[in-house]
Amino acid sequence: MTDVEQRYADGEETPLAGYAALATTFAASAGVFAVTAWRRGVRLPDTVPAWDVALLGTATFKASRLLTKDKVTSFLRAPFTSREGHGNANEVMDAGRGTGLRRAVGDLISCPFCTSAWVAGGLVGTYAVAPRAARLLGAGLSAIVVSDWLQYAWSLTAQKAEE
Repeated sequence: MTDVEQRYADGEETPLAGYAALATTFAASAGVFAVTAWRRGVRLPDTVPAWDVALLGTATFKASRLLTKDKVTSFLRAPFTSREGHGNANEVMDAGRGTGLRRAVGDLISCPFCTSAWVAGGLVGTYAVAPRAARLLGAGLSAIVVSDWLQYAWSLTAQKAEE
């Protein structure tokens, strides 16, 4: 472990090289996308309406939660994470496991805040080249958010009725 990693360790390894590899991958992907879009003559929108930002934001929120907390997507996280516990609404709490890049990926895919940058990058890239498809995807994920809130409201109402 390097001196820098030791200063970040707090008793366990901090996979700084793995984090750097992930950040480099993200930046390189954005660069490849930009160059490819430019070479293909993709015309980027001059503005993004506030409605589209809200739709993409809501979709990013839900996709990030699905990827990082949903029980059914555990198979995606399992090679990189270990189960720490259970949260609300059938969500699970996972944590990165292993060392190096494996641990860095586990930390990324168990954190909805961390994953949201990657999801937003994908959705914004889709919006740039196929805005109608991005809006449709965003609408579908946003509909799940609305459904989730209605489920919470229903459960709360049912609890109040039982009291």
